[in-house]
Amino acid sequence: MSLATANKETTNKLGAFLRDRRMRLDPAALGFATGRRRTPGLRREEVAQRANISPTWYTWLEQGRGGAPSADVLNRIATGLMLTEPEREHLFMLGLGRPPEVRYKNVDSVTPRLQRVLDALDPSPAIIKTATWDVVAWNRAAAAMLTDYSKLPREQRNILRLMFGNPRVRDAQDDWRSVARFVVASFRADATRAGAGAEITQLVEELCRISPEFEALWRDNDVVPPHGEGLKRLRHPEIGRIELEFSVFAVDGRPELGMIVYNPATQADAERIQSLIASRAAK
Repeated sequence: MSLATANKETTNKLGAFLRDRRMRLDPAALGFATGRRRTPGLRREEVAQRANISPTWYTWLEQGRGGAPSADVLNRIATGLMLTEPEREHLFMLGLGRPPEVRYKNVDSVTPRLQRVLDALDPSPAIIKTATWDVVAWNRAAAAMLTDYSKLPREQRNILRLMFGNPRVRDAQDDWRSVARFVVASFRADATRAGAGAEITQLVEELCRISPEFEALWRDNDVVPPHGEGLKRLRHPEIGRIELEFSVFAVDGRPELGMIVYNPATQADAERIQSLIASRAAK
């Protein structure tokens, strides 16, 4: 290798990243003969074989030659090198200067650690929802104040289905029309941002059939940012009118999830929610 080539590879961050990752792989575990190797890990031609690309093209990428790779090539290399999702994103940032297109992943549960975060927030109702607005985790306050999701079939734990198909949830809203418009506009933005357009098709068709209000709001094509804060007023059948200040948070490392926390607006509201939780627990 010439000195000029060596210097170019040193300043080529994409090439340095590719070399580092291929040198971490075990050739034997991937079905390649070990034999005598000058360096650990896979050879360049072995990565190219696993990625189904030209060995020459892959070599050029490591050497900083040949121009920018395509997204398809980077995805193939990511698969060949068995990159994690954060590593794949880093590969795209190095190779194309942008993250890869979003791949939506369906989620139906959270880690015990994340559940403990929700439980620690009592008496503030808190839930974790997916980009398709399925509720996958909640705390005792949310079960008492919003909906006891544990009593619902998994497919019914969806905020849109509850808002437009459950009379009890609808009646609890202080201003249902305003809330519904905000929910639909936020849902549209959330699903689009997460690349979940195909995943919401069936849900949208179902809601359009059962709810003329949803169909009209969906046709309006309104979009609002999926993350934010505001004030929610509820009419609870046991403790009356409650004001909650809500905040929406992204879950770090889990872009497909969002956490909504409803903080009682006053100390009196907090005490009434706490009393409700205690009475539910005593039953």
